[in-house]
Amino acid sequence: MKKNLLILLLVFSIGNVLGQNEEHLSGFSTLSLTYKFNKKWYVYGELQARSIADLTTVDYYEVKGGSGYNINSSNQAFLGLGRYANYREKSISNEELRFWLQYTYAKTIGRVKFENRMRGEKRLFHNPITGINTNTERYRDRINVIIPINNKKVDANTFFVNAYDELFLDPDNPVIKRNRMYAGGGYQLSKDFGVSLGYLFQRDFGLKTNTNLHFIFCGLNFTIDKSNSAPVEAPTPDHD
Repeated sequence: MKKNLLILLLVFSIGNVLGQNEEHLSGFSTLSLTYKFNKKWYVYGELQARSIADLTTVDYYEVKGGSGYNINSSNQAFLGLGRYANYREKSISNEELRFWLQYTYAKTIGRVKFENRMRGEKRLFHNPITGINTNTERYRDRINVIIPINNKKVDANTFFVNAYDELFLDPDNPVIKRNRMYAGGGYQLSKDFGVSLGYLFQRDFGLKTNTNLHFIFCGLNFTIDKSNSAPVEAPTPDHD
């Protein structure tokens, strides 16, 4: 009996190891530019590339942007659109046109800045192989925390850490489609430039099975500020 139990435990352990070995590191990189016209209005643009199947090969990209409005120091609205594409064997396997409307609430307590970003998306898909067009909606909620290390606020020459958790909700089953968890840090070199580095875990939920992705994240964030505002906010790009 004990021998059979040990064999079962060994088989189970090997199965777990093999399952874990199927998961691997992927790449997630962004290049963003924020242009602030004044203290209220700004525009945002982003280029993004991911190497999902192989860390050394880009197989997904995004080009997106939009306009935001700072209602006050705690509330912000944003309207955006973007084009998204998946590649397979150097050919586009899926294309998406996405529109979204989002609201962000921010609150600073001491050094710690809390953000709650809520977003509603309209997604239009085109499969260039089959020619089929589909569309759907998606809703997202992200809780983000940013903590400066060597300054009270994220000004020039400031190191910071941040972490977030984001849920992706869908009108179809399963309702919770995705969960993202991020932990990392960065350096705000000046009012115009900052860099973020970290680890992003993504779990996609399916009816029969779930998929885990492990990303090394790198973000370069540029800002052109014509608002003459004194503080420099930590870069919180709208990467998807």
